[in-house]
Amino acid sequence: MASNTATMGNLPSGVGICTTIPDILYLPELIFGGLVWILVACTLVVPQNPQGWVMFVSVFCFVMTFIWLLIFACGGHHNKGSWAAADFVYHGIAAFFYLSASVALAKVTLEMKDGSSFQNYQLDIAAVVFSYVATLLYFIHTILSAIRWKSF
Repeated sequence: MASNTATMGNLPSGVGICTTIPDILYLPELIFGGLVWILVACTLVVPQNPQGWVMFVSVFCFVMTFIWLLIFACGGHHNKGSWAAADFVYHGIAAFFYLSASVALAKVTLEMKDGSSFQNYQLDIAAVVFSYVATLLYFIHTILSAIRWKSF
């Protein structure tokens, strides 16, 4: 009988994604990315351009991470070497996107300190914190995915 747990060199499927590194990071990425999405959507969107980028990144990464999670959970990855490389590339792009969105969101939040309502300011501060946490999670996932990819 096969075990659902996997070593660093294997790509898990099914319940194994909830017990292996770096795949266990999917759920925190979804949670913190969703929180960024919700908090930015709740605030007054001024200026539109940086906040629009933050919304795009948070929604894009949330949807793509959820799809990626489903692919791994359903066992849709057959050529393990190329899927490991794709996992590394996706999480590297997501980490870069989240870093750029986090910096833009922090800049907008600092600029709106005096000019907006205190409630919007607090929501944006929370969004900045969660955005940097999501960036860190995606960055850690990228490093661990690179290690797994290189072990193939």
